Amino acid sequence: MLKTRALTAVILLAAFLAALFSLSATGWAAFTALVVAVAAWEWGALLRWQAPGRIMLGVAAIFFCDAAVMLVPEALGLVGDFSASLAWQFGRWLYLPAALFWLGVVPVWLTRRWPLPGGIVGVLVGALVIFPTWLALLHLRQGGGVFVLAIMALVWVADIAAYFSGRTFGRHKLAPAISPGKTWEGAVGAAVGVVVYGLGVLDYLPPSLRTHLPVLIAVLLALTAVSIVGDLFESLLKRHAGLKDSSNVLPGHGGVLDRIDSLTSTLPLVALVWLASAL
Repeated sequence: MLKTRALTAVILLAAFLAALFSLSATGWAAFTALVVAVAAWEWGALLRWQAPGRIMLGVAAIFFCDAAVMLVPEALGLVGDFSASLAWQFGRWLYLPAALFWLGVVPVWLTRRWPLPGGIVGVLVGALVIFPTWLALLHLRQGGGVFVLAIMALVWVADIAAYFSGRTFGRHKLAPAISPGKTWEGAVGAAVGVVVYGLGVLDYLPPSLRTHLPVLIAVLLALTAVSIVGDLFESLLKRHAGLKDSSNVLPGHGGVLDRIDSLTSTLPLVALVWLASAL
C-alpha cells in the first residue's frame, strides 16, 4: 500500500509540474477542467447519486469550463495581456460567494454538522466549492508557475505539519465527530509550520507583506485556519455519505476531492485578495 501511494504521488507531482510549467494558458485551462470534471463526478458520490447522474455532473462541469473559455477568454487570461480589471469583473461573481461560503457558512455548517442537501441545492454547493477553485488556478497562474506552487505548498506544509505535530503531541480532539484524527495540537503545529514557511519565502512575497510582518503573519494564520476548514468540510460530507474516500481514481490516495479539499477553500480566497490588490 505504501509503495502504491508513493508511486501515485510521484506520478501526480510529475504530471502536475509538467502541466503547470509547460502548457500554454489554454492547455492549462483544459488540464484543470479535466480535474474539475473528475471532482464534479466525485461530488455526485457525496450526493449519493448513481453512475448516470454522476457522469452528468462531470459532463456539465466540462461544459461550464468550455463555455467560460469561449465566452470570456480575456477575463481568464487566455488571450492577450492579462488584465486584473477584466479578471476581477468576471471572477468576483465566483470569488465573493466562495469567500462568504467558506468564512461565514461552513463554520456554522461544521458546528451543526449538517448533511449535504440533495437535488439542486447540493449541486449548487458543489459548484461553489469546485468552480471558484478552477478559476483561481487560471488567474493565479498569471503570476507564474512558481507563484501557484508556492501557494499550494502553503497548504501542503499545513497538512504535513499538522500530521506530525498531531502524531507527536496530539491530546485534544479538534472535531471528534467529524475527523477523529485531527487535534488542536496538530492545528497549532500547522499554524507554526505555515508561518515558518511564509517567513522562509519572504523575499518572493509582495512588498506590502514583506514590510508589514504582523499583517503577513495574520494572513498566514487565516489561510491555515481556512485550509483546515476545507479539510473538515469534505470529511463531514464523506461521513454523511458513508464514504472513506471521494473515489478510488488515485491509487493509495482516494479521489481528486481528497487531494484538493484544503485547496478548494484557500485558492479562491488568495485569488480574491490578489486580484483586488492589483486593481
